[in-house]
Amino acid sequence: MKNKNDVSACIHCHVCQNECEFLKKYGIDIGDTKKLKELSYHCFLCGKCTEVCPAGIDGREYILGLRRENVQASDGTFREKGYGMLLKEKKDYIYKNYRHATGKCVLFPGCNFPSFYPKTTKKLVKVLADHGIGVAYDCCGKPIAELGLEADEKRIIQRINDEFEKRGIEEVVMLCPNCYAFLKPHLKVKVTDIYEKLAELGIGKRSLEPGKVFLPCPDREKQVILSSVECFVDGALEPVKGVQCCGLGGCAPAKEPELAKNMASALAEEGKVYSYCASCSGNLTRGGCQDVRHLLTEILGTGEKPDVKKSMINRAKTKFA
Repeated sequence: MKNKNDVSACIHCHVCQNECEFLKKYGIDIGDTKKLKELSYHCFLCGKCTEVCPAGIDGREYILGLRRENVQASDGTFREKGYGMLLKEKKDYIYKNYRHATGKCVLFPGCNFPSFYPKTTKKLVKVLADHGIGVAYDCCGKPIAELGLEADEKRIIQRINDEFEKRGIEEVVMLCPNCYAFLKPHLKVKVTDIYEKLAELGIGKRSLEPGKVFLPCPDREKQVILSSVECFVDGALEPVKGVQCCGLGGCAPAKEPELAKNMASALAEEGKVYSYCASCSGNLTRGGCQDVRHLLTEILGTGEKPDVKKSMINRAKTKFA
């Protein structure tokens, strides 16, 4: 079987370089292993190189492997500069709160939706509570995993599984596409996306106007969550093209702030753009996109805009919700 992480298969056709702002900046292809090893934390891990590679190389997984090797070479110690706050918050998520994780099914909002959409979060929690669904505030561990901290990644996933097991939880409803894609293969419980659950409960109608939608990186290939979203739209959603990433991918902004800023501002001249990822919504708004509408705020009728000024305060409040 072909190893998708074998970059020796690279034919240096420059297709990945032409499609990726990071690779383009440094004039390298996914097969330029020596340079990539030095720049592994500059990559946004968006998977664009994987998507376009004619040799079938999974560039995202290869670069993630380089990050893991970097940590292993330091005896498991993370030595890269610029990630202190992220590690302090997320290595053992300081805002986790399982007080209301009751019943057989719970909502898992993730980090960024409660940060950017606190009012909608409260409304959703209340609506689902009426159906016997609790809520668990925690970080899925993806940011830590993307730094290459494999041992901590496994520990976080085990901790989350243990939390669910001791509470007798059988189903987790994921609000964030990153949490969904990252945790679903590793959790011992049933994992459902929020739009599938809302449709099951009869909450929301097929009333949203068709329009453009910015696809989050983890859902671009299979579009699993997008297919769940579409039952609420009276028409079709047209994926935005020509924008690589919202600018937050792979923890890369710490190394590539200008690239991240340019990615986030790429939609500044667009009109209404739907999103179903709070991280994308928040960062696109910071980049100047004036009308980013998270589909969940539209379905629940809150009309809430991303609170980019108080996002950290909003996230901290979930510890005491």
